[in-house]
Amino acid sequence: MTILVTGGAGFIGSNFVLDWLRSSDEQVVNLDALTYAGNLENLASLKADARHVFVQGDICDRALIDSLLATHRPRAIVHFAAESHVDRSIHGPGAFMRTNVEGTFTLLEAARAYWNGLEGDAKTGFRFHHVSTDEVYGSLKPEDPPFAETNAYEPNSPYSASKAASDHLVRAWHHTYGLPVVTTNCSNNYGPLHFPEKLIPLMIVNALAGKPLPVYGDGQQIRDWLYVTDHCSGIRAVLAGGRVGETYNIGGWNEKANIDIVRTVCALLDELRPDAAGPYSRLITYVKDRPGHDRRYAIDARKIERELGWRPAETFETGIRKTVEWYLSHEDWVARVQSGAYRDWVSQQYGGSQTPSTSPTP
Repeated sequence: MTILVTGGAGFIGSNFVLDWLRSSDEQVVNLDALTYAGNLENLASLKADARHVFVQGDICDRALIDSLLATHRPRAIVHFAAESHVDRSIHGPGAFMRTNVEGTFTLLEAARAYWNGLEGDAKTGFRFHHVSTDEVYGSLKPEDPPFAETNAYEPNSPYSASKAASDHLVRAWHHTYGLPVVTTNCSNNYGPLHFPEKLIPLMIVNALAGKPLPVYGDGQQIRDWLYVTDHCSGIRAVLAGGRVGETYNIGGWNEKANIDIVRTVCALLDELRPDAAGPYSRLITYVKDRPGHDRRYAIDARKIERELGWRPAETFETGIRKTVEWYLSHEDWVARVQSGAYRDWVSQQYGGSQTPSTSPTP
């Protein structure tokens, strides 16, 4: 038995592949284009593992997808591959439309042709699992209930709009063609192997380097935080038992303001790697908010618990400590992924404020 994973060298995808092969002997065919956030070093422990077949390639390449499906005959496709950084989508939305919309369309068409050629149990058991985000639902007011699977889509960034489009394609291919799909919409992931452009790893890396810790606006944007291995276990649960055609929200039940996340990271670093220059919170720097910044996301994950018995294993307190400890023990990994292009991008994005704020912080 085999599954095909797209984007399996990225943050969530590589964690999923590693998690899958820790608990299963089922082969993984891993397709990744190895763009800036794809990193084969994440999968170094699988280099000699015959259960892991890595293929560098583009999900928009229909001939390649057809060849992989015909050769490996997977029982499922787990589709992670996506451009995923909101800030990058604001500066260059075209790549998001191509990968997230055109790429998902290409995969769906290849999967449909492949599935139509299956028979018996192989056809009945096949699944196309689309991994998406809570950002498709838009932004919540402070008094609003968390996002449920029935919430209307109201994407507010080029990134979330491209993911919403891909979600709609997956739904349509099920309802029009009968393709057996499931979709999961997750909240903000964090944990090991996270590329250091996102909030938590950026704060860790910058703090250790004595650089400003850039916080957008007033830092009161609220997100629900999900430890990445909990997300992986949620995907496994949906792939194994989710109802065809259904959507399941996967959340961590951890609503936190961005500034509180940054202060928590600083406090852990003060404990685990104290700086003689003083508390890391001295480096907090408030920068101009990004355009269209959603104020609050929150996930109602009761459906997946009710139907499949899934709940996150990590609290935010346990997960964030594990995350900081991982980065402290893998500074060589961080150094290797921080290419010149990455440093130039961070400078461009946050270049307006290079001096720590004098605002008081705990």
